[in-house]
Amino acid sequence: YQGFLLNQQWWHNATTDVRGISKHSQAAVSFTARQILDMTAPCNLPFLNPEIAEATINERGANLLRGASNYREDFKRSLRNEAPAGVEAFRVGENLAVTPGKVVYRNHLIELIQYAPTTDTVHREPVLMQSAWMMKYYILDLSPHNSLVKYLVDRGHSVYMVSWLNPGPEHRNLGMEDYRRHGTLAAIEVISELQPGLKIHAAGYCLGGILLTITAAAMARDGDERLASVTLFTTMTDFTEVGEINVFMDASEVTLLEDMMWQTGYLDHKQVSGGFQVLKSADLIWSKMVREYYLGHREPMFDLMAWNADGTRMPYRQHSELLRRLYVDNELFQGKYMVEGRAISISDIHCPIFAVAAAGDHVAPWHSVYKLHLQSDATELTFVLTSGGHNVGIVNEPGHPRRSYQLSVCHEGDRCIDPETWKERTPKSEGSWWPAWQQWLEAHSSGRAAPPAMGAAEKGYEPLCDSPGTYVLQQ
Repeated sequence: YQGFLLNQQWWHNATTDVRGISKHSQAAVSFTARQILDMTAPCNLPFLNPEIAEATINERGANLLRGASNYREDFKRSLRNEAPAGVEAFRVGENLAVTPGKVVYRNHLIELIQYAPTTDTVHREPVLMQSAWMMKYYILDLSPHNSLVKYLVDRGHSVYMVSWLNPGPEHRNLGMEDYRRHGTLAAIEVISELQPGLKIHAAGYCLGGILLTITAAAMARDGDERLASVTLFTTMTDFTEVGEINVFMDASEVTLLEDMMWQTGYLDHKQVSGGFQVLKSADLIWSKMVREYYLGHREPMFDLMAWNADGTRMPYRQHSELLRRLYVDNELFQGKYMVEGRAISISDIHCPIFAVAAAGDHVAPWHSVYKLHLQSDATELTFVLTSGGHNVGIVNEPGHPRRSYQLSVCHEGDRCIDPETWKERTPKSEGSWWPAWQQWLEAHSSGRAAPPAMGAAEKGYEPLCDSPGTYVLQQ
């Protein structure tokens, strides 16, 4: 144990703070060294892990037999390109994504779901939600007990959801502008026709938040004031410091990804999830191997894990533009991102903003999410730092122990403080941030009214089918 820690410290010293080496090269070498150390850690070797040895003695090797069976099943499923064991117990539309609603609009890229009201009156301003197109929307509508959609609907909000198409090779030329115009903007236009004269609370998650920011900035530039507020979940708008994922984001790695996508026309979700697993290999790969193959304890499947195995693809052109224009060239932060031939600026967004970051997020590090303070010129910027990671931090329903968040409000003209000072000074609240956001939405609404009709046949928006729709079922 001590020998491993000394070896680990030696490699840390050898691969960090090296003079004359670029930060990216140093990060790549340090990252590789940590991957090798994680793989060769004593806890991964049966004869050096006392827990494995004790279990093997006490169970007379039964744990290894169960582990071999688990490995055999996983290997067969991998060869057949099947989902992990236990996923079959979770079915979209049966015990996942079951909040009642109707698909009221469909184009070649999205289905727009309108959820049925459950209260006698609703807040006038509707809420539009969109996830990243590399994930299926029902992370925001998982099981009834942890559905953010249901939480809002039950508290009197009219909620709409963007459900993205799962693209195939024929969609290789869909780009970021297609996703903006025929995705986010199309949904806003439909809601504006279904509920005319009302502004919209728009919320975006991860890449969906980036697209929402681009859309909101373009709308603000052009004098379009249909947004009542903007909410961003784990959304980076500055890509200078993206954490360890930067190892995969230099020009040569992006070129490799582009070549891979050129052959298929898309990036498969398994390639994305594999990259994220490597970023946290100690937790997501090696400790899982010890538990399931050496100790023989199969992890029980739960809704968030089932959702994680149900990913989507990303079109060649869109993903290439995302990587080059945002991750490599950082055009959005620098005010160089072009929409319809003209640059946009986040500082043009003046409606209230609610931004949520997660302390354990390795996809969108909270320090980078916090940099929205450097760009925003909103009348009010509410920033929340919640416990948990990229997904658990958002699927954060009330009632869980050991969950907390910090919240502050920055008004136009206030001084911006650095993130570490902010974290030190901002008081911590126990529990989920969901009630705080719901109350924020309520405070930025203009009262209550009768629930809107489901769709509007006279305007060409007759309900097409029940939620969860058809696009979410595409494999």
